[in-house]
Amino acid sequence: MSVTDGSRLLPATRRARLLDALQRNGTVRISDLVEELGVTAITLRRDIGQLAAEGLVRRVHGGATLLPGTSPEPSADAPEAGPREPEDRGPTGEPAPVRAATAALGMLVPSLAYYWPGVARGAEEEARAHGMQLVLRGSSYAGDDESPQLDRLAGQPGVRGLLVAPTLDGPGAAATLEWLAQAPVPVVLLERTATRGPHREAFESVVSDHRLGAAMAVQHLASLGHRRIGVAVTRSSPTSPHVLSGWREACEDLGLPRDASPSVRLPQLDEPDWDVAVDDLVQRCTGSGVTALLVHSDPDAIALVQRCESRGLSIPDDLSVVSYDDEVAGLFQPALTAVRPPRRSIGRAAVGLLTARLTDPGRPVHRVLVSPALEVRASTAPPR
Repeated sequence: MSVTDGSRLLPATRRARLLDALQRNGTVRISDLVEELGVTAITLRRDIGQLAAEGLVRRVHGGATLLPGTSPEPSADAPEAGPREPEDRGPTGEPAPVRAATAALGMLVPSLAYYWPGVARGAEEEARAHGMQLVLRGSSYAGDDESPQLDRLAGQPGVRGLLVAPTLDGPGAAATLEWLAQAPVPVVLLERTATRGPHREAFESVVSDHRLGAAMAVQHLASLGHRRIGVAVTRSSPTSPHVLSGWREACEDLGLPRDASPSVRLPQLDEPDWDVAVDDLVQRCTGSGVTALLVHSDPDAIALVQRCESRGLSIPDDLSVVSYDDEVAGLFQPALTAVRPPRRSIGRAAVGLLTARLTDPGRPVHRVLVSPALEVRASTAPPR
């Protein structure tokens, strides 16, 4: 049978044949079914998704397995199957009910300690509103191949979609993206954007507008009268390039000089050269007339302010500081003005995209950009 011939079958007939194959083999692979049923891999993924939503099968990487107690409905033009085992019966002699796994969404994030708990809470709240559970796993920023973790998540009973924040700049990034491109369930990227295939088709994604957040910080400082505004970001953070872009664009739009304003990538706080890098940054600020600084993230901003104070600099009198993240910025003294990315909203919006995709598999790819907020506190003031 050709793919063209198979694609003319009614959806109910295709799914009945798919269930017949599962009854015979227990587990099937999409690559095998393409030839056997004469339909495209995309069509088969949609059929498997529909059967999984009905509680008849469980999706696994590259295919599906049959849930216990499931038998296909006969189809008028489906091939006649061979002898079947006697149907399971309940204590009253009636057929035993099919037990569908509780619907769930899998979530893989690179940290369970900083930033991501807020995203996970928002996702869990939205999933619960849709009658679904959230299954959470953690990876790291090391850039290792995350496909084994994704395999395990997708294979969890009842998992119908994945929320993923992959590491895209490490040695395992290519393998992770390849897995995501062939994922057996719908995928939404969190705080990441990526493309797939020869036509560079975008993955569905929800991201914070970090460029806008940085620009808001610069606008705030400029409105106070600051003309030389520097920026410091963490070298290893995926957010840093967006913060730098927003800072550059805002300075250009406002006509602020950037030639003498420092733009610094700091090492991690626990790296031995952090103190030297921060001392150099403070020296560059005081030596070039910089009166305000945007710092990503909260731990770096707090440590930098403490370093300034140890050198006799007053915040905000000598240097206004805006932190980027607002996890703990408001608890410090002086309380730090901060850009707050919409963590909970990111999680909620991502679940919204997944549930919409499950309802309408053929809908266009959506990429959602969520705006952060600026919390003005005591660490910013007009320059002397």
